[in-house]
Amino acid sequence: MTTGVRRRMAVEERRQQLIGVALELFSHRSPDDVSIDEIAAAAGISRPLVYHYFPGKLSLYEAALRRAADELAGRFVEPLEGPLGARLLRVMGRYFAFVDDHGPGFSALMRGGPAAGSSRANAMIDEVRQAAYEQIITHIGVERPPARLELVVRSWVSLAESTALIWLDGRKIPRSELELQLVHDFAALAAVSAAYDAEMAGILVRILAGEPADGPFGELVARLVALVPGGAADAR
Repeated sequence: MTTGVRRRMAVEERRQQLIGVALELFSHRSPDDVSIDEIAAAAGISRPLVYHYFPGKLSLYEAALRRAADELAGRFVEPLEGPLGARLLRVMGRYFAFVDDHGPGFSALMRGGPAAGSSRANAMIDEVRQAAYEQIITHIGVERPPARLELVVRSWVSLAESTALIWLDGRKIPRSELELQLVHDFAALAAVSAAYDAEMAGILVRILAGEPADGPFGELVARLVALVPGGAADAR
């Protein structure tokens, strides 16, 4: 029995090693361009041994996708302390750090990569989006989010995802600016929704009551005021 347990552990350790090697390769090149031979060479084993642990490249890719999805979802986990704007900014910092470090892998995750259209890949992508949504709702502190708040949060999660994918094509905007802009986008989406709905207005007022003037949301207000002729002077 002891020998059997050790053998299973060895198999799992090898599987995890192969997943890690594959994820590292997929992080720097499109998964379509990475061969089983390359994965085997990077892991220091033979090609047939890779197939011993995974029946094919797709199964290995999906395993790597699973690890990437879990890590990406974890980037939205943040202690429930301090102003919401500062929390969201830290979340975006971790989110874009993942995007920056795993560019091709992130694109493959969100676009399906070699598993495009597969139910398993789609389910993993949906899990990341749902985890992000649930984390943000938790930070807002609403047990039963109204329809408009759900729309705001899900729209913002989608915006962060699409923004990251566009940013990867050349990284033309400084990452830190984009992270802050996305926090401002959240505030803007919430503000527009609040203009149409009293319940959303109450949620927004509660959020803003805990925001410092020098925080991300306060900075957005200052930037908007500065756009109005004479606004900056009036604000002083």
